[in-house]
Parts: sequence; structure tokens; C-alpha cells
Amino acid sequence: MPVFMDVHNVEGGVSASDVAAAHEADLATQGPHEVNYLKYWVDEEAGKIFCLVEAPDAEAANTVHREAHGLVADEIYPISAQG
Repeated sequence: MPVFMDVHNVEGGVSASDVAAAHEADLATQGPHEVNYLKYWVDEEAGKIFCLVEAPDAEAANTVHREAHGLVADEIYPISAQG
């Protein structure tokens, strides 16, 4: 399964608790789309969120975000898993 890193930019910053709630919504929504959100990282002050996700394609990953909470990624990159 392809792996992607997506990036969200939230003006004015973001709280880790809000991101945790959005991630839980992703997990509850991902199954029918054959998507698996693996991990995420947050820079609260800069308003940056990074999500690591297995998905058939980038659009499937964004569909889960859209359906779960409406916050689609600003950028999404295919990555190669390393060690």
C-alpha cells in the first residue's frame, strides 16, 4: 500500500487536543476507504499538522479527512518508507 505524508497549515495555531480529536475521527472513518492513518505530529504554535497515512492514493486519504472533520490537507506527498 502506498504511504503519504500530508501537511495541514492552520492560521493562528492549533491545539494538540483538537488534533487528537480530529485524528480519532479519521480512525473512525478510514475503514471503508481502505485508508490507515498511522501517526501524526503537531506544531501547535506554527499551526502545522503532519499525518502519515497508508492509502490507495492521495485522494482517498483526503476523502477520509473531508468526511471525518472537513480539514483536508494543504499538501500531500508520496513517500518511501525507510528503516
